[in-house]
Amino acid sequence: MEANPDEPHGAAVVADGFGLKGPRGWAFRGIGFEAEPGSLVAIEGPSGTGRTCLLLALTGRMKAQEGHAEVAGHPLPRRMAAVRRISALGPVPGVSDLDPAFTVAEHLRERTLLQRRFDGSLKALLRRPAERSADARARIDEALAAAGLDLSTLPKGDRTSVRDLERLEALRLSIALALIGRPRLLALDDTDLKLSDADRAEAWALLRSVAASGITVLAVCSEAPEDALRVSTATRTPVAPAEKSPAPKSPAEAAEAPEATEATEATEATEATEAEPTAAGDDTATTANTEKTAHTANTEQTEETAQTEKTAHTEKGEADALAEAGRA
Repeated sequence: MEANPDEPHGAAVVADGFGLKGPRGWAFRGIGFEAEPGSLVAIEGPSGTGRTCLLLALTGRMKAQEGHAEVAGHPLPRRMAAVRRISALGPVPGVSDLDPAFTVAEHLRERTLLQRRFDGSLKALLRRPAERSADARARIDEALAAAGLDLSTLPKGDRTSVRDLERLEALRLSIALALIGRPRLLALDDTDLKLSDADRAEAWALLRSVAASGITVLAVCSEAPEDALRVSTATRTPVAPAEKSPAPKSPAEAAEAPEATEATEATEATEATEAEPTAAGDDTATTANTEKTAHTANTEQTEETAQTEKTAHTEKGEADALAEAGRA
């Protein structure tokens, strides 16, 4: 069946209250955005906030437990297999790493064979060897051009090992390999990792050109460019009012509460013991001040411990969810 020429090549991506939970907590939660076909979407946030898990969930590689998302009209997580067929992964550490011992030519040949074996139609498999070779060469040339990777500029041409590539060259190769399958959605992790300012600008220019060709791009980064659609994993959607627990007091409020109570108690004690010796009054004031200081210190220590446990809980949830995706 031929594709409708009026249908956009890229995939629209919609998420509403999207969340993924691992064995030890939420990797990400409360994600919501809308991206048109051919958009450049930057998933930004600090490390450990679920950026990679969100990327894998939106490409059908991890199963979300909360909210709703759609990619090209395919609902997630119900139609994860359909989303995987129209999406491709660029560099994602631990999932789609390049083999440092392979040459560029070996990577390209391997990806072409996998594409033909698992994603090709039965009609394509029955074509003559010469036709299959010509199609494979055309796909490779098209992908290399789109990724801006000129093999003639590499130290040993297409026989250059991955371990000898610069970071930006390796990024271009990963994107080229992903584009061989002609996906509607391209996803890549750590876009700006270990890149100089000049290389970072080139990387974003490359992704803009891929998006301009009609392919929707999801890119994880530490800092998004101004012209990208920003999705932050550091922002959480508040829990429904029925599920909310009393909001914890800030250190200032927690300190003020015992001060007010103890001030009232001190006033009452003073009025009741005006006739007592001055020495007794001094002892009472000293005791009240000591109890107030200990109470304030305990309150601040409790809040600091709770914040630390919350951060560790979130990072463990993301790590466990990512480990499960690797085993799948």
